Amino acid sequence: MKTLIGLKLVTFLVLGISALFSGANSQENDASVMLALKKSLNSPQELGWLDPDPCKWDHVGCSDDKRVTRIQIGHKNLQGNLPTELSKLTELERLELQWNNISGPLPSLSGLSSLQVLMLSNNQFSFIPVDFFTGMSSLQSVEVDNNPFLGWEIPESLKNASSLKNFSANSANVSGKIPSFLSPDEFPGLVNLHLALNNLEGELPSSFSGLLLESLWLNGQKLRGGIDVLQNMTFLKEVWLHSNGFSGPLPDFSGLKDLEVLNLRDNSFTGPLPASLANLESLKFVNLTNNLFQGPMPKFKDSVSVDLTKDTNSFCLPQPGDCDPRVDTLLSIAKAMDYPRKFAENWKGNEPCADWFGLTCTNGNITIVNFQKMGLSGTISPEFASLKSLQRLVLADNNLTGTIPEELTTLMGLAELDVSNNQIYGKVPAFRNNMILKTGGNPDIGKDKSDVTSQGSTSPGGSPGSGSDSDAQASRKKSNRWIGIVLFSVIGGVFVLCFIGAAAFCLYRSKQKRFSQVQSPNTVVMQPRNSGSDNDSVKITVAGSSVVSVGAVSEVHTVSTSETGDIQMVEAGNMVISIQVLKNVTNNFSEENILGKGGFGTVYKGELHDGTKIAVKRMECGFIAGKGLTEFKSEIAVLTKVRHRHLVGLLGYCLDGNEKLLVYEYMPQGTLSSHLFNWREEALKPLEWTKRLTIALDVARGVEYLHSLAHQSFIHRDLKPSNILLGDDMRAKVADFGLVRLAPEGKGSIQTRIAGTFGYLAPEYAVTGRVTTKVDVFSFGVILMELITGRKALDESQPEESMHLVSWFRRMHPNKDTFRKAIDPAIDLSDQETLASISTVAELAGHCCAREPYQRPDMGHTVNVLSSLVELWKPSEQSSDDIYGIDLDMSLPQALKKWQSYEGSTHMDSSSSSYLPSLDNTQTSIPIRPYGFAESFTSADGR
Repeated sequence: MKTLIGLKLVTFLVLGISALFSGANSQENDASVMLALKKSLNSPQELGWLDPDPCKWDHVGCSDDKRVTRIQIGHKNLQGNLPTELSKLTELERLELQWNNISGPLPSLSGLSSLQVLMLSNNQFSFIPVDFFTGMSSLQSVEVDNNPFLGWEIPESLKNASSLKNFSANSANVSGKIPSFLSPDEFPGLVNLHLALNNLEGELPSSFSGLLLESLWLNGQKLRGGIDVLQNMTFLKEVWLHSNGFSGPLPDFSGLKDLEVLNLRDNSFTGPLPASLANLESLKFVNLTNNLFQGPMPKFKDSVSVDLTKDTNSFCLPQPGDCDPRVDTLLSIAKAMDYPRKFAENWKGNEPCADWFGLTCTNGNITIVNFQKMGLSGTISPEFASLKSLQRLVLADNNLTGTIPEELTTLMGLAELDVSNNQIYGKVPAFRNNMILKTGGNPDIGKDKSDVTSQGSTSPGGSPGSGSDSDAQASRKKSNRWIGIVLFSVIGGVFVLCFIGAAAFCLYRSKQKRFSQVQSPNTVVMQPRNSGSDNDSVKITVAGSSVVSVGAVSEVHTVSTSETGDIQMVEAGNMVISIQVLKNVTNNFSEENILGKGGFGTVYKGELHDGTKIAVKRMECGFIAGKGLTEFKSEIAVLTKVRHRHLVGLLGYCLDGNEKLLVYEYMPQGTLSSHLFNWREEALKPLEWTKRLTIALDVARGVEYLHSLAHQSFIHRDLKPSNILLGDDMRAKVADFGLVRLAPEGKGSIQTRIAGTFGYLAPEYAVTGRVTTKVDVFSFGVILMELITGRKALDESQPEESMHLVSWFRRMHPNKDTFRKAIDPAIDLSDQETLASISTVAELAGHCCAREPYQRPDMGHTVNVLSSLVELWKPSEQSSDDIYGIDLDMSLPQALKKWQSYEGSTHMDSSSSSYLPSLDNTQTSIPIRPYGFAESFTSADGR
């Protein structure tokens, strides 16, 4: 008995001593790892890591047995890299390194089974290993945003973190498809999934269905397909899917009872908006701009902040209300085909007989529908039977399936039905004997669905409407040849897309390196984060391409933190660029890179690593306070809310101490004033009249957008040639938005301090300080006078009576002889057409510079006048053999509509690029070329 007790005592002592030694070894291991971390980070003295015992270091926490459990050194401006030994800190629960400048590859943290929080955002990490998350069974929150990782896919090792609640990897160069293992089975507690601004592609995985996600950010990449899976994610509160390639109709939102924020702008969604979305009680913000939504404009509750620019979708009316019954019928037809994008792009307004392609009307009734070779899929809708005046229905050469609806037999006027070369099956309805019916090229026509599924081939006996067996066989061969052509085209297209995708990926990689400090997109969401560190920080997360600040109306937020002082963030599509990046690309703001100087400061040319040129406006130190700082903020606020092909693009900005910089796209041909007034001194060619006219139209379209087509109405207040920039193609863009103001509601005016440039100021503005959009119209009229005369608005070298251009021009214009002498001698007046064009523009300039604001036209009128002078559209000649059923005795407008409906349908595939939308992310005054128009019809012909 005593021997047994003695053995147990010895065993207990041995185990205790072993545990003691093991614990001591673990403490020593943790200490050595922390020393390696200190060494590899080149940590500054202010970290306070001086004691030999790391458990006494600031921002480091240890357990009672001296094991390291917390490392919280975010926002410390640290550099260096991470040691591979970090994975030995087996008791580590929190690793917070965010907002530093740590670089190099991430070491594998495989085996850190106690780690719960991992915060690595806003560093310079270059690589993440595939086994990074292996063994992290306790992991709850991961943030790796804003790191220039080499292209990586979300590793399967993340499945080890089944307790994950928050995964955030915005702007982290994530590529590939969204993994299907992101499912409720693998991650039952996942609440936040933020993967914005990466290179993700493909569709939303069906595995999302049933996830308990509350916040989903996937904006700014290459995702496509539909979003039906969202209707089963009933816990969602905010969804950011903007700036992708999503398409098709929206799903039913009635199950998303908690949804507050929905941003779908800049996609290709089609179809009507579901009533379930507008009826959501929880909804606070919705952005639907720049899609192809059809049908009636929705009416949201007054409590909902809506971004829905009326001209950037395809709604039937510019305000809520019922569509024309013909529109409703056509949309029902389109629904059976899953609302094709081609229809949504070209069917706009509430009058289908006006210019909707594929349709021909007589006395307001649709008589011909021709959808041949449209790439359509889906089924033939029975709603065609609602078009009671239909005489001809052509659906040939598509990929339609299903049966021919029996309802079509009720159309007593239907003379021709062509459904050849589709995938139609089933019994052909009994049409009138005298109706032309074409069904060839449908291998399964005449067979019911069960036969089609089981046999997969055409039964003997021929196809109705296709003649004999030999005719059916010939049609099958034709169909096979067609399928071969399509397959070859698809394979070739995939190859081209892969090549383009690879090039785009490389370009994106280079941009990620250049703009590693860029924070985007544009909603600033401030969340206090209690990390347990000594200083509570404010997490600033930015994601979006449109304003998503629910209930906020201010242009600038100032966020104070103990780390960085005042951080000013503009609440729009902001791109915050580090001062170091701008110093590098401008060669430290060298003299040789100066593009120009002004009262605000200096503009420098910069060149990025891939050769892309930018223009950097650097404010003078004396300019940044008071008035100057206001204009700086105003320019950012405006240019991140509006975007147009004739407004200069803002790429980013920098606020670094006293440094205030704006970064624009580079316009290589400089200012209009150089080409107009200083062309001799700068060894430039004088501008031809046609180029002056095109420049005037470009400026008019840009200002028209500001006044009436943007989501808010803006007044520029400083239009002049030095604020008009020219590209290599000599196309113009309006610049300098520091004085822009929001236009008042209706026709009222607002009182402001007088700003702008003498010579361009409207008289009522110069006298009273009250401003409307008509002050820009006056300035534009002065610019037209300058384009005609080659003289400056205010030229002190001239005699006093002719110093002011407007008053001098008014005296010269009425007399034909004196007016001809006033025209710029550099303009060639050898043909009467040029002189007539100049006279028209001169008359327009006089109206724009009328003394009273109400006497001046809107900018839309100036666009109409100038566009009619720049280029006249002429249709191509029609074939004498009119196969489209156009009656040559009908009116020319009606014949033109028929021509629009059919011309080009045979070369749709070969010229599909013509129908792609503009790369502009917002609506402009120049749409794509209407479907069916001749190649000579360019964007300059349209508004």
